[in-house]
Amino acid sequence: MRTTPCLTRTLILAGLLALAGCGEEAPKPARIIETPQEAVTRNGDVTVRANVVRTDLLNEAMARGYGIDRDEGTVLLMVSVRRGPDGQDVALPARIDATVTDLQGRHRTLALRELRTEVPGAPPTQAMIDYIGTTEVSAPDTLRFDLAIEREGGARSTMQFTREFAAH
Repeated sequence: MRTTPCLTRTLILAGLLALAGCGEEAPKPARIIETPQEAVTRNGDVTVRANVVRTDLLNEAMARGYGIDRDEGTVLLMVSVRRGPDGQDVALPARIDATVTDLQGRHRTLALRELRTEVPGAPPTQAMIDYIGTTEVSAPDTLRFDLAIEREGGARSTMQFTREFAAH
C-alpha cells in the first residue's frame, strides 16, 4: 500500500495523540507572566509614554526609589512627557490628571506626583521627570486609564489605554 504525505502526517498525528493520553498527570497550565506594556502617543515632537506594572514585580531598590510598597494588589502608573527624538529627548514639566476605571465600573482619581531623576554630568534643568501614582487592583480585572496632560505653556493632550491583570 502506498501512502500519501497527507495520510502519513495524519497517521503520525493520531499516534502522537494516543501517546499523549498515556501520561499519569495532565500538563499544568502555563503561568501567565505579566510584563509592562507601554502606551505611547506622539504629537509633533512631543512624546507621552505611560507604563503600568504590579508593584510586587519591581525589585526592592526600585520600589524604595519610587517611595512605594511592593504588593501584588497594587499597580504603579508611570507617565513621562518628552520633547525631541528618542535618545536625545528632554523632559517636559506637565500637570497630569489620571483616572482609572475597573470592569465593575468603579471610577477612581489617581494622585500622581513628580519624580525627578538627575542625569549624571547634566545640569539640574535636564533632569528626567516622571509622574507616578498607585492604585489597587483585584485580579483578574481590566483597568482603563484616562490621562489628561497639560504641558507647561498650556498645550493639552489626552491618552486612554487599558491593561489586563491575571490572577495567579
